[in-house]
Amino acid sequence: MKKLTKIVSAFVLSLTLLFVFQTNASAHVSVKPFQSVAGSSETYTVTVPTEKNIPTTKVAVRIPNHVEFFSYQPVPGWTTEVSKNSNGRVQTVTWTTNGTGIAPGAFQQFQFRALNPKKVGNLAWNAYQTYKDGSIVEWTGSESMETPHAITKIIQTADAAQDGSGQTLPIIAIVLSAIAIVLSVFTLVTIRTKKDKISSDAK
Repeated sequence: MKKLTKIVSAFVLSLTLLFVFQTNASAHVSVKPFQSVAGSSETYTVTVPTEKNIPTTKVAVRIPNHVEFFSYQPVPGWTTEVSKNSNGRVQTVTWTTNGTGIAPGAFQQFQFRALNPKKVGNLAWNAYQTYKDGSIVEWTGSESMETPHAITKIIQTADAAQDGSGQTLPIIAIVLSAIAIVLSVFTLVTIRTKKDKISSDAK
């Protein structure tokens, strides 16, 4: 019985770690959609969660090269500043609030319209998150780093972007992993039960 309890405990721990990993992976500043079509106009959504125990009061997003910024959607309680280079191209969009900001454990979304580049490839969205104490988290690293920048894959046709968010495969992977864990635990429990029964019969 003790071994069965250990097996069940291991199963619960595995599931917990699985979903904690998924939660942490989605807790970063993200830009959606994760896929979009080359040369098309797109509405991008920046999702900013507050991971510290103090509010977020400012968010700046660098517009990748060859992306033509069109317009932004006003957010109540936030002012939006658009910075341009000498050629008039928008380089950075910054949202700032004088209010309470994004509270710990909460998130805020910001939207803007832009024209994708005509060539396929990856767009790296470098973001800078400022907290109320003045500290800044730079979401500018690669995917393997603790503070990665968001990526949008620019593709040639809409076929590969039918899922819209690009989250279908990760979700399927998580579900399959959970099923595999359940089946493994079930198999172990079945084997243990049979062994216990054989031992009991032998006595």
